[in-house]
Amino acid sequence: MHTATELRAERLATTIYPDSELASIAVARQIADLIRQRAAENRTCVLGLATGSTPTRLYEELVRLHQQEGLSFRNVVTFNLDEYYPMQPDSLQSYVRFMHEYLFDHIDVRPENVHIPDGTRPQEQVAEFCRRYEEQIREAGGIDLQVLGIGRTGHIGFNEPGSGAASRTRLITLDHITRTDAASDFYGEENVPRRAITMGVGTILEAREIVLLAWGEGKAAVVKRMVEGEPTDSVPATYLQQHPNVRVILDEAAGAELTRVKTPWLVGRALDWQHAPTVRKAVTWLARTLQKPILKLTDEEYNENGLSELLAESGLAYDINIRVFRQLQRTITGWPGGKPHADDTDRPERAAPFPKRVLIFSPHPDDDVISMGGTLLRLVDQGHDVHVAYQTSGNIAVFDDEAIRFAEFVAEYDSMFRLDDQPAETLYHRVADFLRNKLPGQVDSEEVQQIKGLIRRGEAKSACRYAGVPDSNIHFQDLPFYETGRVRKKPIGEEDIRLTMDLLSQVQPQQVYAAGDLSDPHGTHRVCLTAIFEAIRRLKAAKAPWLADCRVWLYRGAWQEWDVDQIEMAVPLSPQELTRKRRAIFKHQSQKDRPLFPGADQREFWQRAEERNRTTARLYDQLGLPEYEGIEAFVRWHF
Repeated sequence: MHTATELRAERLATTIYPDSELASIAVARQIADLIRQRAAENRTCVLGLATGSTPTRLYEELVRLHQQEGLSFRNVVTFNLDEYYPMQPDSLQSYVRFMHEYLFDHIDVRPENVHIPDGTRPQEQVAEFCRRYEEQIREAGGIDLQVLGIGRTGHIGFNEPGSGAASRTRLITLDHITRTDAASDFYGEENVPRRAITMGVGTILEAREIVLLAWGEGKAAVVKRMVEGEPTDSVPATYLQQHPNVRVILDEAAGAELTRVKTPWLVGRALDWQHAPTVRKAVTWLARTLQKPILKLTDEEYNENGLSELLAESGLAYDINIRVFRQLQRTITGWPGGKPHADDTDRPERAAPFPKRVLIFSPHPDDDVISMGGTLLRLVDQGHDVHVAYQTSGNIAVFDDEAIRFAEFVAEYDSMFRLDDQPAETLYHRVADFLRNKLPGQVDSEEVQQIKGLIRRGEAKSACRYAGVPDSNIHFQDLPFYETGRVRKKPIGEEDIRLTMDLLSQVQPQQVYAAGDLSDPHGTHRVCLTAIFEAIRRLKAAKAPWLADCRVWLYRGAWQEWDVDQIEMAVPLSPQELTRKRRAIFKHQSQKDRPLFPGADQREFWQRAEERNRTTARLYDQLGLPEYEGIEAFVRWHF
């Protein structure tokens, strides 16, 4: 765990934990200590609370502390940051509902002590409600500890760019980026409210203590601006630098862009220059900064860019350059499953056994071909026994009209051939009637969810068949955590882990590929990866013999790629292979043209995938390595 002491670049006290699980537990225990301290003093504890995916694990741990360790919330008063406007409290997207589902319904907080902005007030009453909300905070004695998240625009609460440091609780118009990011929760951007009621920046800054949480690579860039940038209303979170008692809590992914992590030599950190990954990171950074091939870097350029200690400890630039160049060169392989009867000393994968049993985990029904479609095709072409496991149904990512179209197909087929006494036309009418009367954000009926799941299952089979994967090697896990019919999922459960252990034990793979992409904005990738990691840990503890001959490779999804200094296996793609990959992605017709949940990037998934593959190839080329049309990248997980 890193701390922020004596780091010139950082303007806020920042702690980086290995993962969000450990970070959330640590913050929950801090809150619990504060609650108990106030109770011992016979005083109330006033908490400012946030919503969204970031604090959910924090709230789960507070619930556990209440239920298993006797933490009482009877002396706690809460004030939530914000609420969409207009918004009914029982709506799926309501923050009132969110707080009750994740926290209030499971603890002993007094209902009269819970305060959440009211999204039902007539507009002419909103200003008075906001004024009274401020009064209630003051009457409670002010907020002792405020929990915050951060949006991609740098907003805290719903204080969008342009919000001043003195702003108070008010009705605000949401930024387009914020509405885009919320589109998945509302099943389309057109359903996202344009306004919200939020505490102001000034209101937040009056809290005695502030803890801001951020997880995932997707938050890394804005975290850097908040922690290291100048205060500006274009990034309202930077105003936290004016507060005397703020702590920023990150996982490693969210802290990846901070200077002390990305370029620690620039902030005077003592580094182990005998550590090969550190040297590789520094040299690739220098080459990219100067836009020069690695083998052309000079002693003077090392000295002038903060890397004089590396030279002093490791010798001439010439020697360092060759060493790092060869490390990168050894990551490139056209044989991702290992090349048979070849010297594998300098290859990322073993030559034997050959062929290998390969198990590719795909969180959604298209992540396999989007993220590693070229590698999948190579593994099949080179004769490996390739299995693909689709961890979730992906049913919420299908448009309603697709479900109607398939139900109509079944009805018309049945009317033509009349194979049974129960006409499928009744199915069509039930589905069509439900979807015509469906409200924005309403959960699909179980029947509709099944149809949408079958649509995605059929597309996944089609893509696998195109790639040459036999039907017997296609596995649909339908992990229970996902099957809520909503964007918001359940926490990972024992059944999710058991199903993953069962499949691993059934296939007994010598290679496993899994999505290591934690930038997925909906959290599905994160949960799926946790299930795999936990399943493998338990199998290892049980001494499963086949694990001794198994390697796990992590790919990234549609949202982000591994940095070039992290890559341990780079699989080059020719123009023809990139075209084949695109055709495999096209088999997922329900995600074509406009995916239901595109995230921040409005391009189609095949466009993102190709650009990402080409960008990685260009980076290798710019560093002086061979030029390819595209590259898919992997990092090994050492379990």
